[in-house]
Parts: sequence; structure tokens; C-alpha cells
Amino acid sequence: MRVLVVGGSGYIGGGVVDLLLEGGHDVRVFDALLYEEVYRKPVPFTFGDVRDADALAPHLRWAECVIWLAALVGDGACALNPDVAETINHESVRWLSQNYDGRIIFMSTCSVYGAQDTELDETSPTNPLSIYAVTKLEAEAELAKKNAIVFRLGTVFGVGDLYSRIRLDLVVNVLVVRACTEGKVRVFGGAQFRPLLHVKDAAHAVVENIATPHRGVYNLHRQNVRIVDLAYQVRNHFPDLTIEQTEMAFQDARNYRVKSDKAVATLGFRPRYSIDHGIEEVKALVEQHRIRDLDNPRFTNQSFLAKFGTHLV
Repeated sequence: MRVLVVGGSGYIGGGVVDLLLEGGHDVRVFDALLYEEVYRKPVPFTFGDVRDADALAPHLRWAECVIWLAALVGDGACALNPDVAETINHESVRWLSQNYDGRIIFMSTCSVYGAQDTELDETSPTNPLSIYAVTKLEAEAELAKKNAIVFRLGTVFGVGDLYSRIRLDLVVNVLVVRACTEGKVRVFGGAQFRPLLHVKDAAHAVVENIATPHRGVYNLHRQNVRIVDLAYQVRNHFPDLTIEQTEMAFQDARNYRVKSDKAVATLGFRPRYSIDHGIEEVKALVEQHRIRDLDNPRFTNQSFLAKFGTHLV
């Protein structure tokens, strides 16, 4: 199949492209390299911005399936410039919906559920608490009548592929880095839940459904975990780790647990990678000094855009 991966150089995109190549698909990547310096995978690559319709349109005419990963990702990153977040995360998807009739796979987020006390499925009310979540919900609505699957992802973790930038601003990865470098982790609050998903499991779900007849919204997660329990799980890999639990030092009201029963029953979704597997992956990167500068803002969406985003977005 001819597959266009928009945003294919990113954290999830790296694993997606690898799986597409393994499956023998004809792949193109369209990406603005927002956080990257170079794109090294052996596929046709176009440097481009999703706000540039003229640049993107020829690739849509070629593609039988579009995997849309391009976005400003994260509450903090989107809050830096809400207008830009609206344009990239929502308006570009509206344009896609109006100008493409093939298969679409779209990445949304379980953050759309906000703060709720029950386990949530795809029929549960949404409660977006950030520009990021609002723009993702808006984009979902644009695709409601299309031949599209929308994946509401849990918080991803682990290592996705050999080349793509790892994100060190996601809770599992953050805790592991702090455990390696400081010997202690600070947990703010701790009772709040997050649904977690290995980045490779997200990639598998995407690639396995590029040609299926399934449509609509699907939650994807492996496990719902309280943040404080996650810290103790990390300590299983670092026996001398100190855990400091304090009151919330900042306002983050998100607290949500999800069900992925629909994806399991309809798509055959079966997560392959455990939280412990992801912890060991990130631990190896740090302990083997495979990341030269762990404090480089490039690994953190909000920090990078706060420093360099003026001319990038």
C-alpha cells in the first residue's frame, strides 16, 4: 500500500515507519523536523509544514493511506502559542478532511477525558482541560464522517526505534532519568492516574489498521497506573532509589483511567511491551551514556519550543 506518514520523524513516527517498511509498503514521510536535525530512514522524505497545503497536496494524491502524526503535542507546548496549536492541530486536519478521501489514521489523546473518577470508554463524556486536548477533540470531529480511525493514546513511554528523538518529558521516561541521574524522584500528588502505553504498541496499532474496514474512535492503553505506584515500580529497577512524595507544586488537574476493550474486541489490540520493559530501555540509554546531554531542551517539547519556537512555529 502507498502510505504517507505526516509527522513521520517523531517519537511515534519512527516505529511506524519501521513497521511499514517491514511490511513491504511503499512509504513516504512528510515532516517539518521540528525537533530533529536530520532524517535518516531509507524512505522518500519531504521537508514540509502541514500548514503549507500546496506542498502537502501532491503527496495526498499519491497516497492510499495517510497516517497523521503531525501536531504540537502536550499541554505546555500548546499553551505557549494557542493560535499556532489551533492551526496545526485542528485547522490542518480540517483541510485534510476536505481534501483527501482515502484511509486516515489519526493520533488523538486520552487527555481529552480530563479529570474523571471512573474508567472511561469511548462513549464517556470528554472534559478537555488544555488547549492541546481541545484541539485534538476538534480534529476528531473533523474526521467523524471519514474513512478514519482515531486513536486516543495513553501516555506513551519507552524507545520506539533507532533514530528518532526520545521524549524525556513523559512520566515513565522522566522517572527513569531522575532515578539514574539523581538517585531520587519527586512525586507531586501521586494519587492521580494515567493510562500508559509503550510507543511501539502505538505504532503496531497504527500499522495493523491501515487497510482494515474499522472506523471511529478507539482508546489505546496497556495499564492504568497511579503516579506514586509507578514511582515504586521504577524503584524495583533501582533498589537504592529514594521517593519523595509532596503536595502538587503546580496545577495539573488531569486524572483519568480508560478502558481499551473496544480496541481489544474489534481490532485485536494486544499490547506487547510492559512498563518494566520500557523502564529497562530508558535505563540502558542513560546508563550507557547514549544520550550525551540529558538536559538538552530538544528532548522536552515545552522547553524546546519555549527557547527556539519563535522561528520554528
